Amino acid sequence: MCKRFSSLALVSAFAAPVAMAECGDVSVAEMNWASAEVIANIDSFIMTEGYGCNVELIPGATLPSFTSLNEKGRPQVLPEMWANAAALLIDQGVSEGRMEVLNEAPFATAGEGYFIPRWLQEANPELTTVEAVLSRPDLFPHPEDDARGGIHTCPAGWGCEINTGNLFRAFDMESKGWDLVMTGSGAGLDGTIAKAGQRDEPWFGYYWTPTTLIGQYDMVLLDWETGFDGEHWDACIVNAECTDPKPTRWTESRVVSLATTDFSTEHPELATYLKKRVLKDAEIGQILSWKADNQATGEDTAMEFLATSDAWKSWVPADVAAKVEKAL
Repeated sequence: MCKRFSSLALVSAFAAPVAMAECGDVSVAEMNWASAEVIANIDSFIMTEGYGCNVELIPGATLPSFTSLNEKGRPQVLPEMWANAAALLIDQGVSEGRMEVLNEAPFATAGEGYFIPRWLQEANPELTTVEAVLSRPDLFPHPEDDARGGIHTCPAGWGCEINTGNLFRAFDMESKGWDLVMTGSGAGLDGTIAKAGQRDEPWFGYYWTPTTLIGQYDMVLLDWETGFDGEHWDACIVNAECTDPKPTRWTESRVVSLATTDFSTEHPELATYLKKRVLKDAEIGQILSWKADNQATGEDTAMEFLATSDAWKSWVPADVAAKVEKAL
């Protein structure tokens, strides 16, 4: 693997002037969770080797990356944007011609919300909804105060941190015996699930699919008793400045590949690629498991996927696929 990357780096260094001449500079967000890291690196490699682009991967998180695209036009591409975090701003940006949703479903299925371990639900069959869990803080002790229940939330900068904070207030969780568990980073959040799973301990909090951990530790997505208030969700729950959040269930998940309109205009061939780039459940599950098992980077995992799967060849013309294969 190291030899392959070394050779690639050497080839890329000599090819850079040609790449820039053929395609020019492209900026892609590499957001800070496993699937987003992988899909960004898949896009980067295919754009670089298949289309001759000079790609810059820009580290980020959901809201900072979106805000930068929306206000500055950079990064130009968000490969995995959880659109509920900025639904109104995305609609506004599209209507005003600044951005374009190139792919409505880069993953065959995706979902998010609040999870608990299946074994705990089987031992307490009434715990099928978020509201039912909220009535039992005693089953989910906070790591810093076992007299309180703990609900694990997202790192700062993720849309789900804002949503969870507002829902925490909307459902008056503090008075029901709950406190938020701040996880600090994506790895920190993952670590809390892994630790609980390995020790057969209770866990309650926000997570999403497609991910390795949900399957590995057999976590169950909770339903809601409360109905969905779409207007309030968009106007308040996703807003850090929301002053009076009201109870609502979590919105239906929407994950998209988003780009600036200038990107689509200047690079129609890349826009076409992104529209076709869809990872099936088995494919994303397999590569995320490989990433976790090998403690691999997003770049390593993207290379493994491209080298061992033929799925991506249907996303690009045959001549582009040949260039990518040659570079592997």
